[in-house]
Amino acid sequence: MIVRIWAAQVLAGHVDQFCALLVSEVLPGLAEADGCLGGEVLRSMTDDGHRVLVVTRWRDEAALRLYAGPMWRIRPVWAEGELRYLVHPPEVTHYRPLATG
Repeated sequence: MIVRIWAAQVLAGHVDQFCALLVSEVLPGLAEADGCLGGEVLRSMTDDGHRVLVVTRWRDEAALRLYAGPMWRIRPVWAEGELRYLVHPPEVTHYRPLATG
């Protein structure tokens, strides 16, 4: 399993709307992707609260390659309409769990 963390800095005043979009449209779409084992949206608890993460779990590299393309290790995926909410394009990182619990 691979954990993919998509991270974005959201423009002030747009965090609630952007998070609602992620929960209502992005997560359901990811759930339909072959090899996606689930995910969640996380919002920073800092005073400004503008950092948002989408944490997803994937079966393997092949599933991520099908979803994000051959540059899946460095290429974040986003819809064009999402960029209007963001300070800059999102970043993506990947992790392998050492233990499940």
